[in-house]
Amino acid sequence: MNTRQQQLEAFNRLLDIMDDLREKCPWDKKQTLESLRHLTIEETYELGDAILDNDLVEIKNELGDLLLHIVFYAKIGSETNAFDIADVANSICDKLIDRHPHIYGDVVVADEEEVKQNWEKLKLKEGKKSVLEGVPKSLPALVKASRIQDKVKGVGFDWEEPHQVWDKVQEELQELQIEVQAGNQDKMESEFGDVLFSMINYARFLKVNPEDALERTNKKFIKRFQYLESKAYELGKPLADMTLAEMDVFWEEAKKL
Repeated sequence: MNTRQQQLEAFNRLLDIMDDLREKCPWDKKQTLESLRHLTIEETYELGDAILDNDLVEIKNELGDLLLHIVFYAKIGSETNAFDIADVANSICDKLIDRHPHIYGDVVVADEEEVKQNWEKLKLKEGKKSVLEGVPKSLPALVKASRIQDKVKGVGFDWEEPHQVWDKVQEELQELQIEVQAGNQDKMESEFGDVLFSMINYARFLKVNPEDALERTNKKFIKRFQYLESKAYELGKPLADMTLAEMDVFWEEAKKL
């Protein structure tokens, strides 16, 4: 692997290239913090895909794309004297030191759970009024639910045993069925949300990332359905003209692959 000096030289090279692009490239010159935002989100999802696929080459490439965005934002910030890349780096360094008193201070912790609890307590001491302030409003609902549960756990608001959470899942399912039978659409949606929230909580106790688990299922379904489509194409028969029984034959084949 590269030495620390080589790493610093590579980062310096990226900063120099960013300076050139911002000065000379028509597209790069036009970009703003706002115009880059949706592109950054897209790059983050692409990194997530590469991680789930365990594609180390793509992970490296997507990390480079994200690093470019960080440098880009810092360059734009420097043009109004708001902040530059050194401010960005020093800011996270200071935060990490302040929130790791068990490393940079005299605090003693027993395990990772105590580290997480101390982290949330320190954030409140920094002036945050709620432990939930750190959960972005624009997060997808499933990810947001998971982060909310992680945050409140950090201050002790949590179940003690997995079976308690599973009991809650069963309770929420029963409440959902009551509203399904009553045919109340608004209450069905509310109770369905409670079921999902409790399932995400249960996943946490199982040490399963619900977002990753669902995405794995999405990928599995896509792969099997595309196999079904390819088999239908080979037969020269549109899927719409096939019976469910005919489709199920190929679906079972796909599951065995």
